[in-house]
Amino acid sequence: FLKGLTVYYLLRKTYEIKPDEQFLFHAAAGGVGLIACQWAKALGAKLIGTVGTAQKAQSALKAGAWQVINYREEDLVERLKEITGGKKVRVVYDSVGRDTWERSLDCLQRRGLMVSFGNSSGAVTGVNLGILNQKGSLYVTRPSLQGYITTREELTEASNELFSLIASGVIKVDVAEQQKYPLKDAQRAHEILESRATQGSSLLIP
Repeated sequence: FLKGLTVYYLLRKTYEIKPDEQFLFHAAAGGVGLIACQWAKALGAKLIGTVGTAQKAQSALKAGAWQVINYREEDLVERLKEITGGKKVRVVYDSVGRDTWERSLDCLQRRGLMVSFGNSSGAVTGVNLGILNQKGSLYVTRPSLQGYITTREELTEASNELFSLIASGVIKVDVAEQQKYPLKDAQRAHEILESRATQGSSLLIP
């Protein structure tokens, strides 16, 4: 539910994705990423997702990603330019953090928006704001669920849209058997998540 609400505020509120719009979404085969792929397809938008393996690329494409970039095998910025005909994108959604910060900025058009909503590789620190000017008068935001869904009205609006997509079968969340862990193995589950060896959502079972 929280992952679905996260995608809601990212694609509908932080920056409103339009039909046919091309945009970059990191970790497209993760729990949030796979929901974003499905939601983007429902909006008629063109999500370009980053992945680390061929298997994850297939998962993202199956979920609705328009294109995928394997960052272990391809140069992210050059491949994105190739996909977009040199135009790059208006918005980048980045949950990775430190490892992708500068390359994400390099994927943006002039006056584009960098949405930094996570830091799985570590926090972005010591930023010289001048870099935003150098790379095209860019904007950066660090949103959170608590900042976008705080009132009963906001929660109702978000939940209604999310549940409508789930009820219609547009969004599906499947948890692979090998990613279901008994609660006593919580530490192991976290270690596997941190190693980025998972696809989609994982589940702890009491």
